[in-house]
Amino acid sequence: MKTLGIDVGTGGTRAVVVDPDGNVVASATAEHVPFVSMRTGWAEQDPEDWWRATTTVVREILAKSSADEIKAVGFSGQMHGLVLLGPSDEVLRPAIIWCDQRTDAQCKSLTEMIGADRLVELTCNPALTGFTLPKLLWVREWEPELWRKLRTVLLPKDYVRLRLSGDRATDVADASGTLLFDVKARRWSSEMLSATEIDERLLPRVYESPEVTGSVSKAGAEATGLRAGTPIIAGGGDQAAGAVGMGIVRPGTASSTIGTSGVVFAATDKPMLDSRGRVHTFCHAIPGRWHVMGVTQGAGLSLRWFRDQFGVIGKDAGDSYDQLTAEASLVSSGCNGLIWAPYLMGERTPHLDPFVRAALVGLTASHRRAHIVRALLEGVAFSLRDAFEVFNEIKVRVDEIRLGGGGARSSLWRQIQADVYGKPVNTVAAEEGAAFGAALLAGVALGIWSSVDAACDAAVRIADRVEPNADSVKILAGQYERFKQIYPALKLIPT
Repeated sequence: MKTLGIDVGTGGTRAVVVDPDGNVVASATAEHVPFVSMRTGWAEQDPEDWWRATTTVVREILAKSSADEIKAVGFSGQMHGLVLLGPSDEVLRPAIIWCDQRTDAQCKSLTEMIGADRLVELTCNPALTGFTLPKLLWVREWEPELWRKLRTVLLPKDYVRLRLSGDRATDVADASGTLLFDVKARRWSSEMLSATEIDERLLPRVYESPEVTGSVSKAGAEATGLRAGTPIIAGGGDQAAGAVGMGIVRPGTASSTIGTSGVVFAATDKPMLDSRGRVHTFCHAIPGRWHVMGVTQGAGLSLRWFRDQFGVIGKDAGDSYDQLTAEASLVSSGCNGLIWAPYLMGERTPHLDPFVRAALVGLTASHRRAHIVRALLEGVAFSLRDAFEVFNEIKVRVDEIRLGGGGARSSLWRQIQADVYGKPVNTVAAEEGAAFGAALLAGVALGIWSSVDAACDAAVRIADRVEPNADSVKILAGQYERFKQIYPALKLIPT
């Protein structure tokens, strides 16, 4: 009895097969076409490309593991994206994804109309440009002809669910990031829907993460090779599902995950609110639990941007991440004073500023490429530390930090995080993140494990522990204090 977890990310779709002992027995990845940024701060992707990638990875998986062995499918995916469908479920426009920053005017209008305090009361979060509702309001304002054709609003992974099963469904964790969801009550907010004149019939049905939402349809089976009738589980937004995959399910354990964005995540047994909205409060993928989450927009994106734009090893070869971090490892902590502010796509935690832009500060003639790369790694860790500082302010307990995402695969980036946080950091044996978590949630639905806690206790194993280096901790603490002084200056620079 095996389960399949599918994670529809920003850069690609990942699928894993997990056995009843929690072992990953097959995996596959297909890259997405990079998101399009037609204007500064915009970001769009084609939902059809997500479906293409999903069918590719599932068929690759099934070349290694029989469809009859797959007893359930769990989903995860990038959060906050806006997928708009017409009367025949046709995609009406490219999806506006999580890092898009075009909706500042809509956020301000929402805040003025509903009130900042009331917004947090209704949804546990302020109006932020990355969230789904402001995107929906932008489309209604700027694309009225398209709006009149609109029949269905979905989140990214749930478009793939629709293609696989025909069901319009989502989960409480992913719905929490729409600004249309009552996070405390774990349901669509009738108050927000009424205030914004959004018809609830446009929205999918909401499930708890380990619940069954439907099954693989005949068309889905033909496209992927999965067996028709295979149960499909609600799953979770990538952060909640990724946290399950890392065992971040009980209060006291937190994660720092570096993908395209960077996320600091902690489980809580009740909604924990920051009155200033610097961190998000969402439902967790575990019924009856919540989580707080701080986000930096340009985490792994910083390194990818540098590699793609300034690689010098050769047009065909490019700079691999391993090559870049190997160079950076030869540079001492602090990069001789060089600091990276990673605001390539604006910033969420703690600044809530879609207009701030990135900067390298402190460049001298003695700095080489290796210094810049290490500064990128340190700057992302400083931005993630900002979230931990907010957690401390609002009394969210952090006893253990686990690292995830592509950043956790770099020994240098693991050490830098330990040194910046000033605490030991652990990595888990299964590095599959959200896809692994989605597969575990599917296993809970099947009864392989009695609960999400039991699934994590059985399947999530610590593989490595990195202790902070005392000398580097001291150096980077000083750099972090200087890092905090950079944002006010960047904020004053017109874009």
